[in-house]
Amino acid sequence: MMRSLWTAASGMTGQQFNIDTISNNLSNVNTTGFKEMRADFEDLLYQTSRVAGTPATEVTVVPTGVQVGHGVKVAATQKMFTQGALQSTGNVSDMAIQGEGFFRTMLIDGSYGYTRDGSFKIDSNGQLVNSNGYKVMPDVVLPENFVRESLTISQDGRITVKVAGNDDPIEVGQMELYRFVNPAGLSSIGENMMKVTNASGDPIAGRPGFDGMGKTVQKFLEMSNVSVVNEMVKMIVAQRAYELNSKAIQTSDTMLGIANNLKR
Repeated sequence: MMRSLWTAASGMTGQQFNIDTISNNLSNVNTTGFKEMRADFEDLLYQTSRVAGTPATEVTVVPTGVQVGHGVKVAATQKMFTQGALQSTGNVSDMAIQGEGFFRTMLIDGSYGYTRDGSFKIDSNGQLVNSNGYKVMPDVVLPENFVRESLTISQDGRITVKVAGNDDPIEVGQMELYRFVNPAGLSSIGENMMKVTNASGDPIAGRPGFDGMGKTVQKFLEMSNVSVVNEMVKMIVAQRAYELNSKAIQTSDTMLGIANNLKR
């Protein structure tokens, strides 16, 4: 059987995975804090018929070898943590991170999740939570009689409010951000959340605006960093590569058909 059948088939499988990744990026173009994913590929094993440097005569060697590759496979999918555009919302509990860092929330199983999605809400207990009800960590609990529109979050994460009947703002909490040596090593779990892995390293906590952390920007949200134009171009390239690999399979099949019909 011709190698090219399986080699081209691996190319089609790889481009199908590429389209899957591109489709996920495009479907999340309006997802708050979403980070574009990129599929990386690597070539498969090579069959060596002649090794470069094999002696040809007593004083010379073969300058190049004879190798044939066996296709391609997916090597990795990597999140690209470039800054997304900041969009004004006017909502006092919304926050965006301008720069490096993640918000931390407590998940339902008691573990921590990390996110760039700062579309927070205030629940019935006065706690700052995300859209799924996960508490923002460290805990932020607002007084019962606070004035909602007085809620202020500074660029260094200090949270202050005014209480009904008192014009003096009081500080009720301090936001913390978390960064990682290798944020691309975080594991995506859905719900705009990521979890720590051995590849990401342990979280490094810090105050917004200090020690390399980004700033918190109130009444703004960070949009997805997906570029629709770039994704469409990548989709066209992936489609053409898929077609070319299918043509290679058809050509290999035609060649096998010719060999099969040599004897009549």
